[in-house]
Amino acid sequence: MNRCRVAITGLGLVSPFGNSLADFFQRLLNGESAVHLLRLDDPPRALAIPFVSCPGFAAETVLGKALAGTMDRFAQLGTAAAFAAWDDAGLGRRPEAESREHWGVTWGTALGGTLAYEKGYRELWQKGRERISPLSVILGMNNAANAHISIQLALGGVSMSYTVACASSSIAIGEAFRRVRSGEATIMLTGGSDVPQAYGVARAWEALRVLASGDETTSATACRPFSADRSGLVLGEGGAALVLENWEHATARGARIHGEMLGYGTTCDHAHLVRPEVDGQTRALRATLVDAALNPDDVDYINAHGTATVEGDPVEVDAIRAIFGSGRKKPALSGTKSMHGHLLGAAGAMEAIVTILALREQALPPTAHLDRIDPACAGVDHVTSARCDGSLRTALSNSFAFGGSNAVLAFRTAASG
Repeated sequence: MNRCRVAITGLGLVSPFGNSLADFFQRLLNGESAVHLLRLDDPPRALAIPFVSCPGFAAETVLGKALAGTMDRFAQLGTAAAFAAWDDAGLGRRPEAESREHWGVTWGTALGGTLAYEKGYRELWQKGRERISPLSVILGMNNAANAHISIQLALGGVSMSYTVACASSSIAIGEAFRRVRSGEATIMLTGGSDVPQAYGVARAWEALRVLASGDETTSATACRPFSADRSGLVLGEGGAALVLENWEHATARGARIHGEMLGYGTTCDHAHLVRPEVDGQTRALRATLVDAALNPDDVDYINAHGTATVEGDPVEVDAIRAIFGSGRKKPALSGTKSMHGHLLGAAGAMEAIVTILALREQALPPTAHLDRIDPACAGVDHVTSARCDGSLRTALSNSFAFGGSNAVLAFRTAASG
């Protein structure tokens, strides 16, 4: 089967550190945490949890008042990130000479427009109103982000949303990659966005007892993947997008290429809704290496799923050891959720961008706050402070979700091809 090379020509994000790729990555290299204490003073009981938000994001400024008004915040974040990636790729917002009938969008979100639905519930039950906004359905639907992106950029190919818990945007990226590699699509705009600070959502996660504890003083260091004293994950909002493009098309138009996507593997644990399994994650890692035509010794860096849950982190490390433990070298490993939080359906896209930037800049961000490694997470090359390494060539990004859904993405530097 003829396979096309897949170039990464555009990157865009809305992060807690803003929308500058350079500033975002430098802050990660510095080990800077964006986690703060979020207070929700809603009835019946106030809630205070460590959280990551994007306070500098002004939707009406970025998107215009009319367009922003037709979106829930998750779609606003996603569309803004998509526009940034599109502009970064040097592509026009409206069609020029070339048809866009085979250009498409795949988008990941775990929650969709939960803020819109929660607002509707408040209108009905707290304020006693008989009707809610007629826009509620289109604000809340999970495919709102990709629909808006397709409309605004006149993309006439596939437009799909993927809801696969924490693996949503990694799977969206993987499926976009397959479409470009097969020749079905010339360009795919892909990524994810989520906004988990709706009161009901935050309460649901609190009830699972997997959220990290923290207060005004300690919230910044609340997320500690692989640490012996980790206490749980930290939720966050944001959006991240990538432009994947047929390599020949990209070079023909003189596009800047950030890197190359090499492979994608996805599996299911088929065991438990929330408890991760080593076998499923191991099979996802192995499938990705096969798809990318890589050997374990070829991999220089892994951006871990690394949520800082007591049960999840050792399972991921066990899977990594199973694949890479007997090789000549161990790939460097870091969990950047320690700084930008867990963006749920957008996590995979944000971490894919981190991985691509690590390869492009030849620098590895750390797992922040990792002062004492849990013995159950030992035996891998943890990055505890930023490293500059001019020999980075290939890297993986892991996403392991509730439901046992696993996805791993493989990338290579543009110069390696």
